[in-house]
Amino acid sequence: MGKTEKYDHMKLIREYAGGHKNLITLGRCLAAVSAILTLIPYYELWLIIRTAVNGENLDKINVYAWSAVAMVVGALLVYIAALFCTHIAAFRVQANMRSSLMHRIITLPLGVFDEDGTGKIRRIVNDSTAATETFIAHNLPDKMVATITPIGLLVLVFAFNWKIGLICMVPAVIGFLCMMSMMGESMQQKMKEYQDALDTMSSEATEYVRGVPVVKTFGQTVHSFKRFKKCIDGFGKWTTEYTLMLRFPMMGFMTCINAIFAFVVIAAFIVSKNGVDNADILNIMYYIIVTPLITIALTKIAYSGEAEMTLIDALKRVDNIMEIESLGGGRGDLKPVNNGIELKNVSYRYKDAIKDAVSDVSLSIKPGEHVALVGPSGSGKTTLAELIVRFFDVSSGEILFGGVNVKDMPQDTLMEQVSFVFQDSRLIKKSILDNVRMTKPSATEEEVLMALKKAQCMDIIDKLPQGIHTVIGENGTYLSGGEQQRITIARAVLKDAPILILDEATAFADPDNETKVQAAFEELSKNKTLIMIAHRLSTVINADKIFVMENGTCTEFGKHDELMNKNGLYKRMFDEYTRSIEWKVGE
Repeated sequence: MGKTEKYDHMKLIREYAGGHKNLITLGRCLAAVSAILTLIPYYELWLIIRTAVNGENLDKINVYAWSAVAMVVGALLVYIAALFCTHIAAFRVQANMRSSLMHRIITLPLGVFDEDGTGKIRRIVNDSTAATETFIAHNLPDKMVATITPIGLLVLVFAFNWKIGLICMVPAVIGFLCMMSMMGESMQQKMKEYQDALDTMSSEATEYVRGVPVVKTFGQTVHSFKRFKKCIDGFGKWTTEYTLMLRFPMMGFMTCINAIFAFVVIAAFIVSKNGVDNADILNIMYYIIVTPLITIALTKIAYSGEAEMTLIDALKRVDNIMEIESLGGGRGDLKPVNNGIELKNVSYRYKDAIKDAVSDVSLSIKPGEHVALVGPSGSGKTTLAELIVRFFDVSSGEILFGGVNVKDMPQDTLMEQVSFVFQDSRLIKKSILDNVRMTKPSATEEEVLMALKKAQCMDIIDKLPQGIHTVIGENGTYLSGGEQQRITIARAVLKDAPILILDEATAFADPDNETKVQAAFEELSKNKTLIMIAHRLSTVINADKIFVMENGTCTEFGKHDELMNKNGLYKRMFDEYTRSIEWKVGE
């Protein structure tokens, strides 16, 4: 959905509506008809007043009255039909938008979710599509009514006494000009800033809530989370400035639309300065009744304009997701010949970063080899592992699986080759069975149980009330960090991919769980190419090869003994690690 000079939101809505786009057109037409039918009773009202003032054919009052009632009921029924059409179309548009977004999101590099944040993407999927649904279902027919009503009112206002009508339109025109000054491109930009501020507030609020235990533990206040407080202060300042900027146009708009009645009084004095007759009395009475409709119509136009700005901002946010470059599909006939991995001059730079996170890294991992990535925090270990499994596409260089460039490999084929066990275990609120079976939906319960057994999880299953059918997080059933880690390992066991990547997978395990986790890893890594990211250097001593990362580059590699003899970064890190584990309380 490319960006154009003038954003055609209705064209985009019709595209998402698909076969239901005609319902949108029908709903708008019906809303226009209902607006016209709503105005006809005001002509009937003029006839009633004329009959009453002249005192002639009083029996016709009942005819006019019932005709007016019939028109009001008809207008209501037609408007309900319009809403029925727009609601059906709105639900279809929302469903299609969410479906398109999810299909697009599935094709995006997994690193996008780390860079942009899952909260921001979730808000776009939920809130932006909901705003579109609301606009189509409610605001679109209302906008049509708000457009047709003033045109009909102009006819009514000028039809009976053009002088009074002209005087009444003076404040209406001024009010309309004030309203238009509150719209346009500058206000659309303000709407974007407002939504951006809400996004930032939401993100920072989430981080603050997550940090509440730290705040309470150390007796701090909200001021300890400076980013959150700065975000709140910034939003407050922006809101105040925005309000002050709109106060004069809004004051002018509200004053004018509510001053129309006063101008009717002025018009009455002007008309009656040379005396009044029945026709003047009739017209003055009629304009006293009908002019408040102008106020209502202008207010509806103002609200529909605001709703449209919200819609345009929502659609642009959806476009931003749809325009993120997805991973290339690759060729369907390319498959790796083995589970070896080779990196050739690989570099990668994160979005908006000033330097590469990984720079010119070349390394080779033979099929079935067990290797480790070690290095200080921020050295590029996790980024390199994520590049290997194509969470991102490299900025330059190549990554080969079994001689095939990962960019040329179909995404499904690539994912079949790799199991990735994260440092942060990710379980969903479903049963143990469903959580493990995510990697192989067709697996039987027996296969899942075997995977759980190999992952050292049977002690967990035995204590759960419904065994593998127990839903995590329901009825007070929760798992510790180490237990969750073993469940995620069971997923990898069930998948049985030839390449396994472990990202500091024992970081949150207690000693008992760590022993079981390592036993599970030993079972899992048999006959597989293993890449382990580790801070506990004792776990990598027996690795076939250790790659040492520093400032995004691979500075040295080899076996443990070889690296210790080089007296480089690895030896310094290992010596520091040895001293740290020998520390005791009281020393």
